[in-house]
Amino acid sequence: MEKSEGKILEKKLCDRKKIGWESLNEDDKKVVFKFSDEYIWFLNKSKTEREFAENAKAVLVKNGFKDIADVQSVKPGDKVYFCNRGKAMYIAVIGNKKLEEGLNLVGAHIDSPRLDLKPNPLYEDAEFAYFNTHYYGGIKKYQWTAIPLSIHGVMVKTNGEKITVNIGEDENDPIFTITDLLPHLAKDQMQKKLGDGIDGEDLNLLIGNMPYGSDDVKEKIKLNVLKLLNEKYGIVEADLQSSELELVPAFNAKSLGFDRSMVAGYGQDDKVCAYAALRAILEAKVQDKTAICILADKEEVGSMGNTGMASQTFDYFVSELLNKAGENRPNLINKVYCNSSMLSADVGTGYDPIYGAVSDRTNSAYLSYGVSFDKYTGSRGKSGGSDANAEFIGKIRGILEKNNIQYQLSELGKVDVGGGGTIAYLLADKGMEVIDCGVPVLSMHSPYEVTSKYDIYSAYMTYKVFYEEA
Repeated sequence: MEKSEGKILEKKLCDRKKIGWESLNEDDKKVVFKFSDEYIWFLNKSKTEREFAENAKAVLVKNGFKDIADVQSVKPGDKVYFCNRGKAMYIAVIGNKKLEEGLNLVGAHIDSPRLDLKPNPLYEDAEFAYFNTHYYGGIKKYQWTAIPLSIHGVMVKTNGEKITVNIGEDENDPIFTITDLLPHLAKDQMQKKLGDGIDGEDLNLLIGNMPYGSDDVKEKIKLNVLKLLNEKYGIVEADLQSSELELVPAFNAKSLGFDRSMVAGYGQDDKVCAYAALRAILEAKVQDKTAICILADKEEVGSMGNTGMASQTFDYFVSELLNKAGENRPNLINKVYCNSSMLSADVGTGYDPIYGAVSDRTNSAYLSYGVSFDKYTGSRGKSGGSDANAEFIGKIRGILEKNNIQYQLSELGKVDVGGGGTIAYLLADKGMEVIDCGVPVLSMHSPYEVTSKYDIYSAYMTYKVFYEEA
């Protein structure tokens, strides 16, 4: 049956995207599932920014990348990295053109919402020992009660000895939890607004209930916990003051659904994009422009601090590249940035029909429809966000369509309802062309986020061709 003139015109002129799985044959699906299995394995080993950086470094070294501090010069084809205090990384594959002609960058962040221990966290109350916490990033506090939690991080003694902590992930480890009020007694609590049901000061981690012996000492439960910590790690209570200990969900990421088409797991904002960007630069072919992968810290709290994207540490890395390429001269770094292009690889809001009222359906990102671009972020009148130029978007669309990579453009919810930010504005401030580009997520910032395996692979392919062709 011949198509009508209207059908032919519709196909030619209208943007009618369909779910990405329909474009894949069985062999393609196997590739997507294999990539996602590798991602799940890496995610479960990398629940914190320190763990992600450590595991990324191991992969980089295995693939021939060298610490930039260990090389005297760089030339086309060289692969180098810089690890910023064990919590952020910058990775480069040197291209054939001079650095001053610009860089192709993909920048993600490897920190995620969580609970941190307070500086003096350990206390006893009513024969229970607790760690007092301070939440990090935007969370719904009630989601962090009555779930299994693990403790990750480092403790540093006054002599400089650093002790790595990871308790709650191994099958034989204990886990920890934050208790909630039973519904029988929660009448007043349940009358509160959802955001006020749990106070931040009540997010206290239950860690013990057994007293130390029968000696006449105060706070026997606390003392017993300290004894156990001293026996295992050789620390005293004061050593907790120079620690960075984070509480994260103790359950692992896994495939979701009867069809195994999705991934459910903690920390996918933004480790899903970070992993895709890391894999892409490992496999990117040397091209004209130097490719750089940014794995930043502190995005969830405004990108501040010396491991956040607002610091000048990234400028130092680019300056070192210029020095070791023999190109550097005063103010050249500004020219480098103005000639550069970047994908801010951060997750977007996936359309959830259960909560569809907060979204504009025609401007939402849908799971399994490919990587999602947000032309602008910010809130209300685009306040505080970065807004990509049309010329740059056209260029990116051309690259993806040439490589047959499906993509979508979206917003972060309805006007006056949605809002959010990424590291995009910080790189745009340097003069780069930047657009947000990431994987759509359901249940974002919760202890168990949901992504599509199709979109994860789409992000990887997008970042790879961007490194090579932008």
